[in-house]
Amino acid sequence: MGRIIVFDVNETLLDVQTLSPYFEHMFGDKNSLREWFSLLLLHSEAATLAGPYFDFGTLAGAALDMIGASRSQRVTEVEKKKILDAIVRLPPHPEVKHALGILKNAGLRMVTLTSSSQKAVEQQVHNAGLMEFFEKNFSVDAINRYKPAPEAYRMVAAALGVETGQLRLVAAHDWEHSGRDAGWLLRGIYRAKGPGLVSTDTTAGCDWSRPQRRGRTNRTPRKGLAANYSCFTSSFNRVSWNEGGASEQ
Repeated sequence: MGRIIVFDVNETLLDVQTLSPYFEHMFGDKNSLREWFSLLLLHSEAATLAGPYFDFGTLAGAALDMIGASRSQRVTEVEKKKILDAIVRLPPHPEVKHALGILKNAGLRMVTLTSSSQKAVEQQVHNAGLMEFFEKNFSVDAINRYKPAPEAYRMVAAALGVETGQLRLVAAHDWEHSGRDAGWLLRGIYRAKGPGLVSTDTTAGCDWSRPQRRGRTNRTPRKGLAANYSCFTSSFNRVSWNEGGASEQ
């Protein structure tokens, strides 16, 4: 059975914290980046639940307006453009390329799934120097439903011609793993801090050698990506998954 890893992009692969100087300069508040990111997530979920759908760039600009309004400060179109331009130039976290190389050398297929527009994610992955690792980049724009709506994950599975149980999600945001109800059997959270992240009680190390049951995970790692991806790769090699569950090989 083919095994495919689906990566979130913003914050999981790319360092959103590099936007901090822009926000501190614009609003004079180092916490404004976290506030913006949280508003962005909130309104993307509101758009999915109630509609209408707006693309990520539009919501990002609207969230900037909201922060400005709360501070009686007008955000200009030039300032918005600076932020949006910086988003497509986000650098990868220092260990990402090495970690992805471990998975690629192990023969694992990898794709991305992001809330950014299709054009934006192509630019992001290219500018970060990560194109060689991913066979395809997916955007929620294709279905007008933001993650963690199950439709987003099912879209990826359908496009790749596999069942959702053959996909493994890697994302920094705890809320995103609620998508496991769409058929995900394993999850991995390896970043516990960052803008908009929900800190969880994670256990150092990796212990995914035991069979996983739907909607459950044994441990969530916090060590460096390279070490955890080695563990992740080892687990892929030891466990056989299907829609009904998992079993040791």
